[in-house]
Amino acid sequence: MPTVRIPLAVAVVAATLAAVATTPAATASPAAPNVTALKNVLLVGNSQTGSVSFIDENGFANLGSFNVIPDLQQRINEMDPIQRIGYETVKGIEGGDRFVDDAALTPDGRRLIVSRGNLDDVAAFDLATKQELWHTRLDGFHADHAALSPDGTRFVVSATTANKAQFIDTTTGAIVGSAPTGNYPHQNDYTADGKYVYNSSIGNISLPQSLEWAKGAFQLTKIDTSTLQVVKTWTFPHGIRPNLIAPDGNTFYAELSYLNGFVKYDLNAGKIVATVNQPFSDHAKTLKPDDYPKNSAHHGLALSGDGSTLCDVGTIDDYVALVSTDGLVDRAFVNYPTNSLPYWGQTSTDGNYCYVSLSQANAVSVVDYRTGTEVARVPVGTFPQRERVAKVDPAVLGSLS
Repeated sequence: MPTVRIPLAVAVVAATLAAVATTPAATASPAAPNVTALKNVLLVGNSQTGSVSFIDENGFANLGSFNVIPDLQQRINEMDPIQRIGYETVKGIEGGDRFVDDAALTPDGRRLIVSRGNLDDVAAFDLATKQELWHTRLDGFHADHAALSPDGTRFVVSATTANKAQFIDTTTGAIVGSAPTGNYPHQNDYTADGKYVYNSSIGNISLPQSLEWAKGAFQLTKIDTSTLQVVKTWTFPHGIRPNLIAPDGNTFYAELSYLNGFVKYDLNAGKIVATVNQPFSDHAKTLKPDDYPKNSAHHGLALSGDGSTLCDVGTIDDYVALVSTDGLVDRAFVNYPTNSLPYWGQTSTDGNYCYVSLSQANAVSVVDYRTGTEVARVPVGTFPQRERVAKVDPAVLGSLS
């Protein structure tokens, strides 16, 4: 999943660990086809299954899934004793393995790149041949949120316990550099022009709310992708959960640890300008902050294509709130059965729908921004989390299970 509960002792060991093991790269994929031939799909990382589901954005059919842990035993065998302790610690805290954290398709629609959670690595696969091209271990013990550069040449991943964002060459799998972040870096986002990456940190989530002061820096970090130098940082009062920057490049919407809602933040002014407190569901009212999954009350935020509506995913509330950006007023709610654990939001390529992963229901909910209703529920693998829109070459879809 996005994040893991890792004891401080393990985090300290991680800080001293420099373990980057890259397997030899294979031959590059065939040349990219005409982009007009590519199909719009939603990639869904099935964290426990260790697969990525492909959902057709035209009709929302599940086209199949791709296994991203064919080398699981090999990866475990490669671990040194300290790495194995970290792996088993994360596995125990999570109640099992979390193999898929984030995924992307390269612009040719033929290569799948995945950050593999508590395997603490990134792996690339040729969809046509089903072959793993390379895998690269990150510093620390956990590979978290990731983002692919617009040109497809770099994949940035948060090395959670190492407090850095690491940049990987997508052809060779080599780590080309790193940038420092806040404590427990989480989400990464490239700007549309590819010049910058915004990285947000959540702090040490293994500590209780009463020790929030000891969780470390809750920081938004702007990184120059050409130099990998930090351009600017912003400090927040709580861990920065799912977030987005509006098209104006200045308005920053973010969910924060323990907040049952989200904030609107002015990047130029460096301050929160509005806080939206959402209603607690009956189930959420029974929970204490330390019961929130990974400190998250709400974990999922997306913006409609026309910029008029936010999709605020209420994780502990088992709902999605559609909020008007004009006045930040709730416009509609879509409710789910208790303990569905809605845990991510992603806007469709056409901007008309919000995809919501229901992690404990093993499904993706499709919510229409215009009508404020759920229009489809798509079964996927076990414990779906991150979702990403992408374009796939239809010629490789036959490789899906």
